[in-house]
Order: sequence, then structure tokens, then C-alpha cells
Amino acid sequence: MAIEVRIPTILRTYTDGAKAVDASGETLTALIDDLEVNHPGIKGRLIENGDLRRFVNVYINDEDVRFIGGLEATLTDGDQVVVLPAVAGG
Repeated sequence: MAIEVRIPTILRTYTDGAKAVDASGETLTALIDDLEVNHPGIKGRLIENGDLRRFVNVYINDEDVRFIGGLEATLTDGDQVVVLPAVAGG
């Protein structure tokens, strides 16, 4: 199962500069675990105390995962996952 994961600039140090990487998993948790195997350190930037970090937004096919099951959101072949850090400013 191939799922494209779009990586924000701030996390590309973990993916050797790649804007997108392929990963697999039936849930978002499994996908993040697969990312960690191939890109060590990235999981710690996404997960804190067993949940998504407060200022990290993750979308599956343009749907915010917080509204479709969080880390247990299901994935299917061909899905696109986008990781976006929250941005604040004034």
C-alpha cells in the first residue's frame, strides 16, 4: 500500500530534503511508525505523549485527522497525507 506523505520544509531534514515520501500503514499511527523506520526522528516531531503534537496539523485527502479519528484514522492505497505545522503571527 503506497501513501504519499507531503513533508513541510521544517521537517525535511529527516527526509534528506524530500518534499514527499512514500509510506504505508492502515492507520495514521501505523503510517507514522513506518515513517520513523525510514526517517528516524520524525515521529518525535509529530507525536508527543501518545497523541499528535498540538501545533502539528495532519490531513488525509484534505480532511483534518482530528475530525476523522485522529491517530486511528484509516488509510487506503493512494491516499495523500499532508503534514503542516501550525503557523501563528500577527
